[in-house]
Amino acid sequence: MQPTATVLVYSDDANTREQVRLAAGRRPAADVPAVEYVECATLPAVLTTLEKQHIDVCVLDGETAPAGGMGVCRQIKDEIFDCPPVLLLIGRPQDAWLASWSRAEAAVSHPIDPVALAGTLAGLLRPAPAGSATGADTTASA
Repeated sequence: MQPTATVLVYSDDANTREQVRLAAGRRPAADVPAVEYVECATLPAVLTTLEKQHIDVCVLDGETAPAGGMGVCRQIKDEIFDCPPVLLLIGRPQDAWLASWSRAEAAVSHPIDPVALAGTLAGLLRPAPAGSATGADTTASA
């Protein structure tokens, strides 16, 4: 197991970024590495970070403006070679179909439930079983 995993958190709202960090904590599960967070508030910052830094998982806020997390997810899946798995924060559980459209591997709805977020993030950080793209493909709701 690697010593740390890097998680990019994208939201224009500093409170949402803080909620993600606090909900997942330094280690979202005992069987995954400790997490270091990289925070981004704009789409250009996300793209630059993904190009220059190794990121293990992206957490994107679907409610961010002007570039929402769903559109950002679809864009990075198209443009970033070997794009990391994405956990999408959606406005409500009924928006799960939009998370599928964006090609996110997982989604958690607002308000952020710490147990759901930590469990979903841990699933994305686990090594993928042979023959699958990621360690998880889930949609959790609060």
